[in-house]
Amino acid sequence: MKSVLVLNGPNLGRLGSREPEIYGAVTYAELVSLMSKTGSELGLEVETRQTNSEAELIDWIHAAVDSGTDVVLNPAAFTHYSYALRDAAAMVTKGGLKLIEVHLSNPHTREEFRHTSVISGVATGVIAGFGVQSYVLALRQLAS
Repeated sequence: MKSVLVLNGPNLGRLGSREPEIYGAVTYAELVSLMSKTGSELGLEVETRQTNSEAELIDWIHAAVDSGTDVVLNPAAFTHYSYALRDAAAMVTKGGLKLIEVHLSNPHTREEFRHTSVISGVATGVIAGFGVQSYVLALRQLAS
């Protein structure tokens, strides 16, 4: 069974209570459950994690590279400025694995500082603006 690591950056553990008008009403626990259920339906072994720590997120990406695991990444605020995270993400795709950048909202319809992603240029693809379905679409792509 193919493994996928679904990684979430800062503040995503607050889903459901943090600005639900932007990020939706689905809680983080519900997202984890959805990823597990969708993964099972698609024949994927999915592990979902969240951290507010840039260093921990980078360590998880390094471990994915070392284990040959594809990544679904919602870098959250790190999207816009973390070149260290970008360098780690580049190791995934340069190593022949897939990294799909996801966002719950569409960053291009929001504040101008959110329009730039330093991750997109090294990602296999980007899915944004579909709420938690952005994650489902990413898993479907990795399963295909």
